Amino acid sequence: MQENQINNPNTTENEEGESMGKAVGKAAVKAISMVIIITLLGKFMGLWRDRLLAINYGTGMYANAFLTASRLPRVFFDMLFASAISASFIPVFNEVFKKRGRDEAIRFGGNFITVVGAGTLLLTVVGVALSGPLVQLIADGYDRETMDLCISLTRMMFPTMFFTGIAYAFVGILQSFDEFNIPAAISVLANLVIIIYYYFLNGRFGIYGLAVAFVLGWAMQALVQIPSLKKKGFRYRPSFDIKNENIKKVLTLMVPVMISTWVQPLSLLINTRFASHMYGGSGVSAVEYSMNLYLTIIGVFILSVANVIFPRLSRLQVSDAKDEFSDTLRTTMHASLFFVIPMMAGVMSLSRELVDLIYGGGEFVTSDVDITGRALLFTSLGMIGYAGQNILNKVYFAKLDGKTPFIAGALSIIINFVLCLLFAEQFKVSGLAVISAVVSTVNALVLWLVLEKRGEGFISKKFLLDVIKMAAAAAVMAVAVRGTVSILESVWTGPMFKWIVLLVPTVVGVIVYFAITIALKLDETGLLRRGGGSKEELE
Repeated sequence: MQENQINNPNTTENEEGESMGKAVGKAAVKAISMVIIITLLGKFMGLWRDRLLAINYGTGMYANAFLTASRLPRVFFDMLFASAISASFIPVFNEVFKKRGRDEAIRFGGNFITVVGAGTLLLTVVGVALSGPLVQLIADGYDRETMDLCISLTRMMFPTMFFTGIAYAFVGILQSFDEFNIPAAISVLANLVIIIYYYFLNGRFGIYGLAVAFVLGWAMQALVQIPSLKKKGFRYRPSFDIKNENIKKVLTLMVPVMISTWVQPLSLLINTRFASHMYGGSGVSAVEYSMNLYLTIIGVFILSVANVIFPRLSRLQVSDAKDEFSDTLRTTMHASLFFVIPMMAGVMSLSRELVDLIYGGGEFVTSDVDITGRALLFTSLGMIGYAGQNILNKVYFAKLDGKTPFIAGALSIIINFVLCLLFAEQFKVSGLAVISAVVSTVNALVLWLVLEKRGEGFISKKFLLDVIKMAAAAAVMAVAVRGTVSILESVWTGPMFKWIVLLVPTVVGVIVYFAITIALKLDETGLLRRGGGSKEELE
């Protein structure tokens, strides 16, 4: 749809509006479904990658050092560029294209890639030079041997920041052209490189070779997008014009947006610092493994929805289509909660079983499963907040408002640090997990309250009633899931036990939830039965 619009800048406003309206119907459902499938494959491979780390290195020195070293460049990239790239670039790119045409938009895209590349390269050099102080700052609970190993690995892995910066710049351009499948698939290839290393080279080159494999994998995320960029007609024209008005606009928007996206990465750094003092440093591995599993489960759906819906919101904002903008937000939040609420209940009900299946075995022993399972259980309390935070951030970014997400993010970070100081030592990893959930929830609540105050909210009596129905259905589902687990544990043993005790309760839970929501006549169940629908049906 959007490709046709971009190829034909003379498309009339009525045609464009009609085309956009249809995006909320079957086309949008198919687009989101495909992105979810591809993202699910990438996330599954990410879990496979993490499982190989767990069974090879457990939660000991090598795992703790590697997880911290791999996290550091990603956290700094997330803090400085990740969401800010797409959130600030896509609205400006759409504006340039609408007002000045395709050629000017492509020139702007090339300039943007160069600026991002130069910025991430500079930060890579700085990160390598300051690896020692950075590790000492965020993992001061490590012993000397673990600290030295972590510093060495961090120096090796900071170049991932440069490759990820280029990859995200490419993602911003492709998503502006309504190409979501390739950006969703970039992690598949990266994870494949790392998985191949574990099976064929890990025994020979060990943890240092693994660091090299990670860097190569992240480089592939950029390279795999180049053919799609060419197919869309994008040609990179080297330019480094930092004074260009569009680059200035991106950078102006990028600063508050960048700060507003610090919540999750900074919270992870704060939690890593406190976790390094727990269980002889193994708290870091427990937090990291549980967070990766959590983000895989919730991220497959929410990030797919947020990434697909954001370019549409940006275009509606540029077109001043306020009613369509509000309808899109309301529909997106309603549908997201329909899936996220039972997802939260299900993960909390099966947290230990999930951890045991994904990570258990080899060097990852029963005590590691217990600690990581508790972390996942309490982290999952924040799923609704995580969903709201990510979707509502996109709403503000589409409106070119970075100030409100910045305020919400700053407040959340302060709350995270204070709560860690007060409760982390007493409640260990479980306390850190609850704090993460509280932080996500507070962030989402602030963003929602500001929208309500402005008269741009999406909450109505029907919306609240539907959420109550979803919660009630999810509660019954959770009881059914735990009941099924108890029955299976009493009658089933054998090598397939882990799979059976996870899959059967999951199927039971899905059946129970959908049966109840169908009986309660929630909108999404009717849409799913019909396999899509019109704009009116979705609204």
